[in-house]
Order: sequence, then C-alpha cells, then structure tokens
Amino acid sequence: MKTKILIFIFLIPMGMSAQRLSKKEITKFQVLGNCEMCKMRIEKAALSVKGVKYAKWDIPSNQLTLIYNLNKSNLIDIHNSIAAIGHDTDMKLAPSEVYNELPICCLYIRKK
Repeated sequence: MKTKILIFIFLIPMGMSAQRLSKKEITKFQVLGNCEMCKMRIEKAALSVKGVKYAKWDIPSNQLTLIYNLNKSNLIDIHNSIAAIGHDTDMKLAPSEVYNELPICCLYIRKK
C-alpha cells in the first residue's frame, strides 16, 4: 500500500508539469508580402524563433498561421523576426532599409 501511495505522490506532479511544458498555442495574424519568395522568407523567419513548430503563410489572404510553444517563445519575438527580414506584420513594421532591399516582386504596398 505504501508503494502505491508513493507512486501516486510522485507521478501526479510529474504529469501536471509535463502538461505545462507542452503548452501549444495556435494563432493567425497578417504579414504583408506578394509571392512565393515572400512565403519562403516569412515561414523561415517564423520557424527560426525557438518554440515555433509550424508556420504557413497564405499568399492571397496574407495570413500567417502558427503553432508555437508559449513557454519557449512569444508573439513579439515572432513579429520581430519577420519584420527583421523586411515584412510588415500587425504588430511590427519592417525597417525601411530592409524593406527596400527586397526583390522587386516582393515589394508590397506598405500601410502606415
């Protein structure tokens, strides 16, 4: 009986902490771009952030769908990573000098 109680005492907290460690979030937000080159660049920038497990950018809607671990990353870091490669997001504008270096087909109409 003591063995069962000890197992119960040790396994319950371990199970609860495992749930906290894998807290995944699914979100969508707008990222401006035009073409397949933009798509590859945006998805690569999002996936470069630690904790991002999935990134898919839809060209017609300009929506980026993400699955990421809340314990390893946050939305601000993801927006910053995408803006750093020249694409404006809902929360962060890309630096003009980076935007201006994009290929001509990737130059989207910027919102101010």
